[in-house]
Amino acid sequence: MNKIYPSALDAMAGVVKDDQMIAVGGFGLCGIPEALIEALRVSDAKRLTVISNNAGVDGFGLGKLLESRQIRKMISSYVGENKEFERQYLSGELELEFTPQGTLAEKLRAGGAGIPAFFTKTGVGTLVAEGKELREFDGETYVMERALVPDVALIKAHVADRAGNLRFRYTARNFNPAAATAGKITIAEVEEIVEVGELAPDDIHLPGIYIHRIVQNRNPEKRIEQRTTTKAEN
Repeated sequence: MNKIYPSALDAMAGVVKDDQMIAVGGFGLCGIPEALIEALRVSDAKRLTVISNNAGVDGFGLGKLLESRQIRKMISSYVGENKEFERQYLSGELELEFTPQGTLAEKLRAGGAGIPAFFTKTGVGTLVAEGKELREFDGETYVMERALVPDVALIKAHVADRAGNLRFRYTARNFNPAAATAGKITIAEVEEIVEVGELAPDDIHLPGIYIHRIVQNRNPEKRIEQRTTTKAEN
């Protein structure tokens, strides 16, 4: 089975549709499958529910899909870097399921492991727990969280072999493996493709059984987040 596609658009063909739930890997600006996001924008798929730790930034990553109004709902942990997201959310144009970061990671991990739900103390007594089942264990209250099983997962890795075995680079591993295992169909964007056997078994971070399609992006845009500070006035 050939998993390698000549372009991101080809890899998307016949997979992405309106009204789907799509998981997108990445953390901040690190490990973003930018070519696949651009192909998703070109596909013009609408009313999408997107799972991602961040909501992108203006003009890059998921920010492009917000600008094209293709996202109906975001399931996210951190949304503070996107003015268009803020505008759409505050005006009631965009739905948000705000999810604590660890809970979001576990919801994806559980989805990939076939676990339909789990209990956590995170969020108890807050808006996060509203409308959800609460249960007591050993005198402590826990909230039940449902797993996430997206229709499609778009992820970014550094190297893939032709069987789909992946190796990530440093912190770009972040949410990418969890999103990959949870997706019913997973498309991986990689910088390098090697032959089967060139990756040592101990260097494989995610086995190819989870990967359905691969596309190479030889020249990704690697943005860097920089902290700016202002000196306090005496």
